[in-house]
Amino acid sequence: MEIKFEYSRKRSEFGRPCSFSDLLAEVTVDIPPDPSLAGDFIPQDPVDFCVQEGPVMAVHEMNTERVQVSTQGVNHVEGGWPKHVDPKNSELTTRYREEVEREEVYTRTVQRLGSLVEHYIRQNNAIDIYEEYFEEEEEEDEEEEHPSAKTINVLRDPNTTKRMATHLSWHPDANRAVAVAYCSLDFQDSRKDMNFDSYVWDLEKPYTPELTLKPSSPVVTLEYNSKDWHHLLGGCYNGQIVYWDTRKGGLPMEMTPVELSHRDPVYGACWLPSRTGTECFSGSTDGQVLWWDIRKMSQPSEKLILDITRQDQLAKALGASSLDFAPTMPTKFLVGTEQGTIISCNRDAKTPPEKIANIFSGHIGAVYRVTRNPFFPKVFLSVGDWTARIWTEELMDSSSIMETKYHTPYLLDACWSPMKPAVFFTAKSDGTLDIWDFLFHQKEPSLSLKVSNDPLLSLCSQDNGRIIGCGTRLGTVSLLEISPGLCTLRKNEKTLTSTMLEREARREKVLQDKHRERLLKEQERARARPEEQEDPQEVFKQAQADFFSNIKAERRRRGLEDA
Repeated sequence: MEIKFEYSRKRSEFGRPCSFSDLLAEVTVDIPPDPSLAGDFIPQDPVDFCVQEGPVMAVHEMNTERVQVSTQGVNHVEGGWPKHVDPKNSELTTRYREEVEREEVYTRTVQRLGSLVEHYIRQNNAIDIYEEYFEEEEEEDEEEEHPSAKTINVLRDPNTTKRMATHLSWHPDANRAVAVAYCSLDFQDSRKDMNFDSYVWDLEKPYTPELTLKPSSPVVTLEYNSKDWHHLLGGCYNGQIVYWDTRKGGLPMEMTPVELSHRDPVYGACWLPSRTGTECFSGSTDGQVLWWDIRKMSQPSEKLILDITRQDQLAKALGASSLDFAPTMPTKFLVGTEQGTIISCNRDAKTPPEKIANIFSGHIGAVYRVTRNPFFPKVFLSVGDWTARIWTEELMDSSSIMETKYHTPYLLDACWSPMKPAVFFTAKSDGTLDIWDFLFHQKEPSLSLKVSNDPLLSLCSQDNGRIIGCGTRLGTVSLLEISPGLCTLRKNEKTLTSTMLEREARREKVLQDKHRERLLKEQERARARPEEQEDPQEVFKQAQADFFSNIKAERRRRGLEDA
């Protein structure tokens, strides 16, 4: 190998830093172009050339930090007094006021300001600055708006082991909070890390619960007391009734003894509008309705067995799967049963059998929800199997006056709109929320919204009807805001709904009378010709012969068509 450059250095200078200096540029190798090599190249046409000004980066995801919101209060005290006057001493403040009122400056100031205030008051009385000049045009614009809904908030079960959101209850004070009952209703669900807590959520702080309720058994239903906002009533999975005072934390104030409580999960618990605001009642699938007073929960004050045979036997009782009570009808309440029957009860009746007033049958499966219309208390809505049905108490022992179509998934809950008499909401097992307006559409919902991939188990609407809470099987509560057209009462809407319900009730009554007439005629014919009754075996043989003859005729017809 030929050595091009050779570097030599003294041993004493090994390891010393190099000392560089500036030199002029020098050409060491020069390769001149060779034109004969151009024939080896293949020209490319067209030529695509990309230029990327910014640096090439991979796809990254980023989540901003959540803002932690805290609620703080400010206490305003009385101020503006001189230092020698204590505002808490009424004698000193009264004496100082009298001294100021005797001054001439005070009198002149009051006279000058009084004339200005009087001038502005007269202006306000002369012109109504809040007068609406074009109300009709605004109503027309609202009618043109299409029904819509959007998710504004999501409340998630903070536990790792997810449970069902079985019931929702809004805070009576402007719906600022919502109580959610979490419970697993799966048969023999024995997960070891299952939590029993339920929560109260503040809508302004949806990331952490405002209050954690700690019952001894999972809570199936929760209800706020409309008279005392701090009281929460809960029905437990083991049949106990428990209540909380939210001012005193999440531990129960008192609960009913196990031996005197329900034997099955409590699917309905309601407060009663008593003078003290401490009375309530509950229903369970053990076939009992029990009345309680939270001041003395050692035993129920009253009991009703849901035996529709009116024999008051617990062995024949129907299990209560839902319960409804309306303050407008303080003596009556509705019970939806596992067997598909709805029982209308009257608490003022003298004997227990008389308390079962009316029975409505129509559902094939369990009635998951029954609720009265807030505008027409005698009209109520029920949900069971694949349909939602509307009933009226004016027609005794009859079928429903209106109903929805049969859906493929199950219907698991429903509620009326508190603002519009013909609007109600239904929750389905495929995670869809349907909004129905029977005044305009009776065959299809006005709006169908896919809320979740999990079944919707619970629904609850705010008092203004604008926000709907939907609880799912995995404990997620979605808060939906619906469009104004679905929660604004229009002109004559209440009258039109009343007319529609009366018309459907008359139609159902006419059909019921015709059905009874037909049954009576058939009974009279059977009595007139008792000797001509046919033998069941002969009837069966004749039907069998007709069936096979029809099949042969159909085969011959198809054979001729093929030929």
